[in-house]
Amino acid sequence: MVGGSYTSRNYKAAAMDGRIVQIAFLGGPKSEANFMPIMLKRLTHTGSTLRARSVEFKAQIARELQDQVWPLIENGKVRPVMDSSFDLKDARKAHERMESSGHIGKIVLKT
Repeated sequence: MVGGSYTSRNYKAAAMDGRIVQIAFLGGPKSEANFMPIMLKRLTHTGSTLRARSVEFKAQIARELQDQVWPLIENGKVRPVMDSSFDLKDARKAHERMESSGHIGKIVLKT
């Protein structure tokens, strides 16, 4: 979702024959790309957005998520990658961690 300077990091992190799906641009929509990793790893980089899709299409995705993905989350087979958690009073530290771009996974504030 980050885009921008993260594009090359995504190529580096991708597996052979991997797919990168761009769904947003937190780091900006423009990036300079080195096509060598794309070619050597046979990567596919594509983009998509739900914004222009119909309400019916979005509702179908929601139903499929509920039927196919939610059970995997509920039984623990799929779970988010957690980087760190901070008490709400330490929100500034959490924000500094996020801005450092050194994290991998979610940064959580606890109440």
